[in-house]
Amino acid sequence: MIKTIIIDDEPLAAELVKEYLMDYPQIEVISVCQDGFSGFKAIQEHNPELIFLDVQMPKITGFEMLELLDEAPAVIFTTAFDQYALKAFDAQALDYLLKPFSKERFRQAMERAMNQLGKVESEEESGLQSLAEKSDRLVVRVKNDIKIIPVQSVRYFEAEDDYVGIHTEEGKYLKKMTMKQLEDSLDAGKFARVHRSFLINLNEITGIEPYERESYLAKLRSGEKIPVSKSGYARLRQVLGL
Repeated sequence: MIKTIIIDDEPLAAELVKEYLMDYPQIEVISVCQDGFSGFKAIQEHNPELIFLDVQMPKITGFEMLELLDEAPAVIFTTAFDQYALKAFDAQALDYLLKPFSKERFRQAMERAMNQLGKVESEEESGLQSLAEKSDRLVVRVKNDIKIIPVQSVRYFEAEDDYVGIHTEEGKYLKKMTMKQLEDSLDAGKFARVHRSFLINLNEITGIEPYERESYLAKLRSGEKIPVSKSGYARLRQVLGL
C-alpha cells in the first residue's frame, strides 16, 4: 500500500481527491489535513510516500511546509492558482493539478505518480531547497513546533554547515538551506552578503571599521561585530552609497 496524505484547506476539494483515489486500491489515505501545520505534523508522524498538497492555506503555504521537511514525499499539487506551476516543478513535483480538475486529468497525474514513486529522492537530491523566493518571512522548525520569523526582524544570517543560523532579538534559529538560496530569496536593497558566511540586514549596521589586512568588521545596533571580506566591503560601499 502507498501511504498518502491530503493537505487542503477546502474540505470539498480534499473530499474530491479522496473520492478519486477510491479507484486506486494500492493507495491508502491515512490523513486529511486542512492546513500546513497539521500537514507537517501528519507527515512527520506517518511518513507517507505521496501527498496531495494545496498551495495557499492558512498560516503557512504548501511551499513553506515543504521547506520544513527533512525528507519530502512525492508531491502532487492541487491548487486554484496557476502562477505557482513553474515553482512547483522546480521543486520536483510529480504534477500540478489546477482546480477544478477532471477525473481524467487526475488519472494522468496518478499514472505519473505510480511510475515515479519508486524513485522518490531526498530533499537534498530533489532540489526542494530551491523553494526560496522573495518573501517577507521565514518559516523554521523549533523542536516540534513551527515559528514564522518576519525577515525585517533578522539582524544577520550565518552559514553553519548545511544550515543557516538566523539571528534575531528573540534568539537564534536554524533553517536547512544554503546561503546562496537564502541570498536569492532576500531583497538585495535590504540585505547584503558581506562574507562567505554572513548576510547582514543593512538597517542593523551602525558602522564599519578596519580589522585585519583587507578585511573589516560591521558594527550592528546590538553591539555585535560581523566579519566583512574585501568583496563584501565593496558590496556594502555600493549598496550604502559610501
